[in-house]
Amino acid sequence: MSGVDAMGQGMTRDAGPVLIGLTGPIGCGKSTVGAMLGELGGTVIDADALSRDVTAPGQPALEAIRARFGDDVFEDSGALDRAALGAVVFSDPAALRDLEAIVHPGVRALVEERLARATRDGDPFVVIEAIKLVEGGLAERCDEVWLIECATDVQRERLAGRGMGPDDIERRLETQGADLADRLTEHATRRLDTSGSMEDTRERVEDALAGALAPRFGGPIWGPVERR
Repeated sequence: MSGVDAMGQGMTRDAGPVLIGLTGPIGCGKSTVGAMLGELGGTVIDADALSRDVTAPGQPALEAIRARFGDDVFEDSGALDRAALGAVVFSDPAALRDLEAIVHPGVRALVEERLARATRDGDPFVVIEAIKLVEGGLAERCDEVWLIECATDVQRERLAGRGMGPDDIERRLETQGADLADRLTEHATRRLDTSGSMEDTRERVEDALAGALAPRFGGPIWGPVERR
């Protein structure tokens, strides 16, 4: 992989980096696609990981979470008991929406900080990875939104590989809704199916990236890519 080796002749940095949003159901490969885009020279912002920063000890969101969900979702140390909170919100869609309303503003602020830094650094493109890209208001910031999806049996197999039990898997899928991918389609610029091999997914990612960057840079921003 050569990464960013050769900038296209039509490149315009004044417009800032191309923003690509990654979203889709749990277990469908957002992180895998994000890692591939990082290898191709992008700056990857994992909004789901930033939610942990927003709910870390000492952060203002914790008091709002305690007010809404009570002491049972906190450890004796005062830190958030993520497993206990997850058990509540992934069995109650209304509770999940309340949690998102508390956490999303802080996550978005951190995303904006990292986007500003990427713009200052002259990064050619930035990837925002978030399962709630649309609901969190981040999709509207993106030049493109990629819907990452896969076959349901592959999705379940991947979640089981993360150590989730059958009941937990079904609860998570039920909370998201069976039609999540369909609901996200109207917001998607591109749809990438990751059900196949890593090589197939890699090729789809490279092709999609070339298409996303062409309008801004007038051509690819990397040299020859070695297929795995």
